[in-house]
Amino acid sequence: MPNSIRTTSNTQTTTNSAPATFKAGDSVLCPSVGNGTYKLVQKSKDCLTINIGNVECLYRADGRAYHDDCYVLPSLFHDTPANRQAIATLYRGSQASQRIVIDITEADDTEVIIMSSHELSDIACDLESAAVVISDIGKLLALIHYEKIETHVAISMARLTHDTTDTWHDLLQSQLSSIKETLAMTRYGKGGEQ
Repeated sequence: MPNSIRTTSNTQTTTNSAPATFKAGDSVLCPSVGNGTYKLVQKSKDCLTINIGNVECLYRADGRAYHDDCYVLPSLFHDTPANRQAIATLYRGSQASQRIVIDITEADDTEVIIMSSHELSDIACDLESAAVVISDIGKLLALIHYEKIETHVAISMARLTHDTTDTWHDLLQSQLSSIKETLAMTRYGKGGEQ
């Protein structure tokens, strides 16, 4: 049987091996409630609270939720840099902004461009909209060709179509210019292989 490697980490701030304890006035992190820092308030002798607007969350001195005995793990953590980092790692971005990279490159790609999903979404929206406009123009031309619309309507539609194609030409040229600027920084823009 192969040896297993086990690592453990105690994110609670303690001076010995005893579990962390909490008291009124402590600054705590509670990822199940939100990604902020909260102050504990004494509700009763054995109950602490976090007040978030009109919501009152109840906890025990050991950090477990007060209302439910099934919680064996603490819900509260002392507000320390180590605990913030540990929670951020667990919750991927809820405590600190972390970049998620989706790699769709091939194994033999030696040069890649990283762009935001927002920018890629803009490009996709422009392409989809341009495809819809081209399809509509094709349908209009078919109607004109098969004489399904009157001449004066065809003239009006041709004028609107001309304005639309000019607008979309400008939008797509702007998008293409932006893409070319990015590609200019790669081997494709420097006369390399294509």
